[in-house]
Amino acid sequence: MCTGKCSKCIGITLFPLAACAIVSNILLYFPNGRVLQLSKITDLVWFFHGILGAGILVILPAFMMLGAGGAGCCANRCGMLLSVVLSMMGFAGGAYCAVISSLGLIGGPLCNTGDGEYLYPFRNDTLEDNYLFNKTTWSICKEPENIVLWNIILFSILLAIGVIEAALCFIQVVNGLTGFICGTCMRKRKTNISGM
Repeated sequence: MCTGKCSKCIGITLFPLAACAIVSNILLYFPNGRVLQLSKITDLVWFFHGILGAGILVILPAFMMLGAGGAGCCANRCGMLLSVVLSMMGFAGGAYCAVISSLGLIGGPLCNTGDGEYLYPFRNDTLEDNYLFNKTTWSICKEPENIVLWNIILFSILLAIGVIEAALCFIQVVNGLTGFICGTCMRKRKTNISGM
């Protein structure tokens, strides 16, 4: 497979991943489908890790990868070099999303514990006492309903998307460098030399 075709395949794969990341991040603003005051939304959601990190910062290199892989093969090295630079940006966006999502999973959601005060009841848990491994502790959060499950599912989706996007962008960095250094595949053209 030539470097241009590989670029195109990676670019096409990144679009649905970026769209899912944006949607998942937006859903985190509406715990259990409810509209809450801004002060009652988990703080790590405001880092825009799905919208900016795994979304916009990955869509930009995906467009470039499609251009670099246009019509099956990339005919210029500058396009591949630009795809390398943008893929590094996409790698950073995917990694950023994975890190923030991990922190969101470890820290747990902001919730009402029954006394009307919103706090993070799981933030200081040790690994052995972590709420992720002990479903009985989820009942500490009274409002919004099912907030723990909501956060676990969406942060897990964002974590997986971030890791996959970072891996694909890293593959494109290697692919683009190969295309830039070694040359891209060119279609063999038949030439008529009979006139010489």
